[in-house]
Amino acid sequence: MVDPALLRSIPLFTSLADQDLEPLMGDLRRHRYARGQMVFASGDPGDNLYIVESGRVKLVLTSPDGRESILDLLGPADFFGELALMDGEPRSADAVVVEPSVLLLLGRTEFLRFLEQRSHVAIQLIGVLSRRLRRDAGLLHDVAFLDVPARLARAILRLAEPGPDGVVRTPRLTQTDLAGVAGTTRETLNKWLGFYEDEGLIRRETGRIAVLDPERLGRRIA
Repeated sequence: MVDPALLRSIPLFTSLADQDLEPLMGDLRRHRYARGQMVFASGDPGDNLYIVESGRVKLVLTSPDGRESILDLLGPADFFGELALMDGEPRSADAVVVEPSVLLLLGRTEFLRFLEQRSHVAIQLIGVLSRRLRRDAGLLHDVAFLDVPARLARAILRLAEPGPDGVVRTPRLTQTDLAGVAGTTRETLNKWLGFYEDEGLIRRETGRIAVLDPERLGRRIA
């Protein structure tokens, strides 16, 4: 059974009444994915909306020579795959599981029927799509106008979240994934991570980056 609290934490569904949530929960299908498993690839048909129940998924553009540019990292209560459902076009990016994950799938037919019956949810979806377009424009801006250390600082601050001990940390990521978020290579990533660590701005932990001085690190973006 899907937890109603999970659905209520998703921007699309926060305003739904209980009678609206019940049929939606009945249409959701739960799938488990292993680390590294591809949920869908660029060019695949868009036949499902995906909600992250647990774990983490990356949305990534992959070049012909295998280099990655990560558009987003998604965790619990995030959703993805809505764009292809709306316009009927193939997927525009790869979705790959970063850590063992449980995803909830909502088929295209059920999703469109749900939107047709609840216009306020469709309006909220437009808002979500607009924010993601702004995010993508911001990524293009960073690649065009920021150098690597500034992009890395922005990526770390964007991903980091407070932990139980009060320290702000990134989620567990491989160096390849963090380099993909920052739009650089592993070698260059390591160089600037070492620089920021020497400056006392971050601390490298197992698979994570602890941010020791967010204010000073934020100044590196300017």
